[in-house]
Amino acid sequence: MLATQDICSPSGAELALELVRLAHERDLIDLRFSLVASEYAATDHYDQEGFVSPIDWIRFNCHMTSNAAADRIAVGERMGELTETTDAMVSGQIGFAHMTVMARTANALGDRFKESALLDKAVENSPGKFHHICRHYRHAADRKGYEAEQAELVENRWLSLSSVEDSSLLVNGVLDPVGGAALRMALQPLARKSGAHDDRKLDKRQADALVDMAMYALDTGMVPQNASQRTHLQVTTSLETLLGLDGAPAAELEFSLPISSKTVERLACDCSVTRILLGSDSMVIDVGRARRVISGPQRKALNARDRGCVWPGCDRPASWTSGHHLEHWIHGGRGDLPKLVLLCYRHHWMVHEGNWQIVRGDDGRMITIPPTVTFGPSPRGPD
Repeated sequence: MLATQDICSPSGAELALELVRLAHERDLIDLRFSLVASEYAATDHYDQEGFVSPIDWIRFNCHMTSNAAADRIAVGERMGELTETTDAMVSGQIGFAHMTVMARTANALGDRFKESALLDKAVENSPGKFHHICRHYRHAADRKGYEAEQAELVENRWLSLSSVEDSSLLVNGVLDPVGGAALRMALQPLARKSGAHDDRKLDKRQADALVDMAMYALDTGMVPQNASQRTHLQVTTSLETLLGLDGAPAAELEFSLPISSKTVERLACDCSVTRILLGSDSMVIDVGRARRVISGPQRKALNARDRGCVWPGCDRPASWTSGHHLEHWIHGGRGDLPKLVLLCYRHHWMVHEGNWQIVRGDDGRMITIPPTVTFGPSPRGPD
């Protein structure tokens, strides 16, 4: 029978010391690993094993990312030259992450690299800050080389758009630092939370912001014209679909699978409508003139009155909004100003597809009503 004994939990200070000790041990192991990795890279064993590079072999067999494997080979190859940096790491003044940045900088600069000029900076700064400092150092030591590297990053940027089975769009790509900074700067203000009710995570807000940018570009005519017409989303729908009748087909949208009547209802809130009459054999019998659901003068009046999205707490300006019918025109709603409001793209979606409601109170203020949630089993028909 085992005797029980009291085990005292370590204090926060003791755990902190243990973490520092373990991190240093890990760094020393990484240093040894790097030396062996660089020696392995000089052999052709990886080729005999059917791998394209020593990095690829280490990635697969040592369960690492390609970047981690490449970092260790770079450190191992430069370790003999970075004697002061190695000593600083062994003594615990810097970590392996500092060593990686130092080795990468040495590889980029070659004969122009001076270890002593950077070691004090490594000791004084975190690895992330030290990486930033080394970028400045590289530019100062080899401006033309740095410029060529930046130009190559621009030439190598790419963007892939592909649709999956449900027509959702997969976006994948790489941008150069300046292009990436421009995109993030444009998305950042649009990805802010839009009020106390906004419980979206950052990645969802960023995706919504990207869609907002695309809609804004289309709405304001920033996209080059196509066949003398402003580029826009074109929806083809039957009257039954627009009315939301049971049994009606979905609507057609270019670059998308058929869309729901709810989406059509939202897009039809602020659009140009063209009537096309088809015969029984689907031949076009008549085409009417395009008509704006919300006219130009009405939109100007809406902009002057609402000044932006009327959803409580939202700060989107008028240029980032769509006109919304408090009672949709397809259901007999009037299109005069008291029955129209401005909603940003997200809140407009919430009112239609999201099943929220927005109404004007007796005092003129806008009131939002969340969707009704029903609990319990669904009603069953007669057996």
